Amino acid sequence: MSELPVNPQNSVTVVGGGVAGMSAACALAEAGFRVRIIERRGYLGGRASSYLHPGVDEVIDNCQHVLFGCCTNLTGFYRRIGVDDRIRWTSEMTMIEPGGRRSALGPSWLPAPLHGLPKLMAAKAFTFDDKLALARAFRALMRPVPSDSTETLGAWLKRNRQTKGAVEHFWRLVIASALNADLDSIALPYAAKVIRELFMNSAFAGSMGMSTVPLSRLYEGAERFLVKRGSEVLFNTNVESAAFDEETSQWTLATRGGEVVSDFLVLALPFEATGKLVEHMPPADGADRLIGQIEQLTHWPICSVHLWFDREITDLDHAVLLDREIHWMYNKSRLQPWRNLKGSYLELVVSASRTFAALDRKEAIDLALSELSEYFPAVGQAKLEKAALVKEVRATFGVPPGVDAFRPNSISPWTNCLLAGDWTATGWPSTMESAARSGHLAAEAVCESTGKAVKMVNPDLRPKGFMRWLKMAK
Repeated sequence: MSELPVNPQNSVTVVGGGVAGMSAACALAEAGFRVRIIERRGYLGGRASSYLHPGVDEVIDNCQHVLFGCCTNLTGFYRRIGVDDRIRWTSEMTMIEPGGRRSALGPSWLPAPLHGLPKLMAAKAFTFDDKLALARAFRALMRPVPSDSTETLGAWLKRNRQTKGAVEHFWRLVIASALNADLDSIALPYAAKVIRELFMNSAFAGSMGMSTVPLSRLYEGAERFLVKRGSEVLFNTNVESAAFDEETSQWTLATRGGEVVSDFLVLALPFEATGKLVEHMPPADGADRLIGQIEQLTHWPICSVHLWFDREITDLDHAVLLDREIHWMYNKSRLQPWRNLKGSYLELVVSASRTFAALDRKEAIDLALSELSEYFPAVGQAKLEKAALVKEVRATFGVPPGVDAFRPNSISPWTNCLLAGDWTATGWPSTMESAARSGHLAAEAVCESTGKAVKMVNPDLRPKGFMRWLKMAK
């Protein structure tokens, strides 16, 4: 096995080219380290990537990924690699009921946390009792929720007398979708964090951003950033084992293409892949505990149905679809105008549904088409030209009560080895922001090990309006 050339001084190997790995690598390259990302696939992005789907001969995202104004580390990463201008922002959310009735949510001139109140009160998707219930819940969430609370969101909703309409049209669809889990499987502190960040702290914090290009094309900016600074990405490379030399204080990774040597190692993999690699690493105090933590984590699926029609179906860029199996519609022909399509390309997303994930391709597409026609009559007259079903079975990790006990921090049991990934202890649920934050935390730890005091984690957005005083009161 030949050794791949690398300057070992101040060198870092990052295993995994997802958001966590890229954010760590780019932060370290900017700080003067020579970095090498090892990625088993031929493109960057991990679970937030795109690829050429052979069945439809189209480049598609494995699932629609969105970010919000409160995602300070993800937006900071995008700015670092120079792709922030490829994010399309919106502060409006359209909710559609079967039959086509629409309700709009979004900010107003009122100060936080009241900025969303006027449109919520005007929304036809909620009855008067629903609105009172939501107002009661939001008021309750202005008070701090103990971080060690063992209550589920479902139990809290019952305790706070949430109506069926409030549960089905807001909590189950908006919040459970954001956390990608059933209401009874979500820890209350994480639900409270989502509410405060997206709906209460400020109008901009809840703004939604979507990439105007396929995700893997977006992340080509990370590769350019690294190469410009003397670093690189090794694609189609799988790490088989890792060894640490106590005399030289260096890591050696074995791959089929050769050995990779570096001073530091950052494992930026999903938790199950981390667990598998740990089995091929040197013995270390705490390794068994890490494996035990990983074994306690679970996954939840996200499914997406991609549909190409011969005509325009809707003039909306995106929408929340109520009361049916499909949850979200993204009009990719409008969000990504570079495609220059004559008809329409829509992506439909189903979150936190193991039932939908169990359907075969024909069943899933037929169900999606049938439900889509209930919101947009044009579907009935349109010709479906092609369709694709994508099941991301391991899309996110669950956040049940007590999950924080199983989320390790960035310091691993091994010398000069750091952990990154959305599943590590970031204080955020399973999101791209959590992944980017974990990468920055790992990069900070590497810098501290070399005596460099470099702050890489971007702080949370400051609350606005009345929320400033509520934050101070905590």
